Amino acid sequence: MSDLASISLSRPLEDFSSELGRSFEEYGFAIIRDHGIPQDLIDRAESLAKEFFALPEAAKNAYAIEGGGGARGYTPFGKEIAKDATVHDLKEFWHVGRSLPEGHPLAEMMAPNIWPTEKPEFKGVFEELYSQFEQTGDRILRAIALHLDLEEDYFVSTVEDGNSVMRLLHYPPLSEDVPEGAIRAAAHGDINTITLLLGAEEAGLELLNKQGEWVPVSPPKGALAVNVGDMLERLTNNRLRSTTHRVVNPGGEASRRSRYSMPFFLHFRPDFVIEALPHCVKEGDEPAPPITAHEFLQQRLREIGLA
Repeated sequence: MSDLASISLSRPLEDFSSELGRSFEEYGFAIIRDHGIPQDLIDRAESLAKEFFALPEAAKNAYAIEGGGGARGYTPFGKEIAKDATVHDLKEFWHVGRSLPEGHPLAEMMAPNIWPTEKPEFKGVFEELYSQFEQTGDRILRAIALHLDLEEDYFVSTVEDGNSVMRLLHYPPLSEDVPEGAIRAAAHGDINTITLLLGAEEAGLELLNKQGEWVPVSPPKGALAVNVGDMLERLTNNRLRSTTHRVVNPGGEASRRSRYSMPFFLHFRPDFVIEALPHCVKEGDEPAPPITAHEFLQQRLREIGLA
């Protein structure tokens, strides 16, 4: 897909902010290379995720938190359903969130992490990867701020101690009895601010363009696919697009193997008020009313059956 921006994060921000911004306005997606997350850390994380998902069902289910809305720990296969979908997605996943110090004012809005005792190195590797994702996300947000004619560090305070979640995803090989219409991840928009996705080089991820066509998103190996979420779309009064996307079922040989990926859903802090930026509102626009990031998240989680 030639028009989707492919950006090297090693360049100065002002060199690529408008190209990145235009890609987010047109497609809601961009490819990010040279993102700075060490490849050996990514490799360790991927192999640990594969080891966890290979555990027996009973062992994994011990980490499914009843009433937790899937915010932490394990969510079994066939649990999540996209908004307005009629069949469940063909995936299982594990969530790592922010580790807050005891007594932190936002602690009641973010559950503590849990870690699988079967994999003692899990905690260290995934806390490090979480931190690396945050650093990369900060750089992307700084470029977005410049594109929107804001101060470069505008987003720093909005995402500080944000409710960001890293998801370890496993799409198992497709069985013979896949329900009619079920795909790995049904068409959906992301709830959060921006999403940084590792592991999208395996075919299957598609975005819906403005012409109503499904277009593949295929980053080169090791690059990130980055997309705008609903919160940022609302903040920019729809100037940056939260694009509908999906993960389709592969055919042939690929259908007999698992697909793994790791999206990082970068969120505003729960008490941040999402209100259309004044200079993104044109005469005659009716921007969405202000809402806190926490209220917005809860509203959306109810719609997808996770709250």
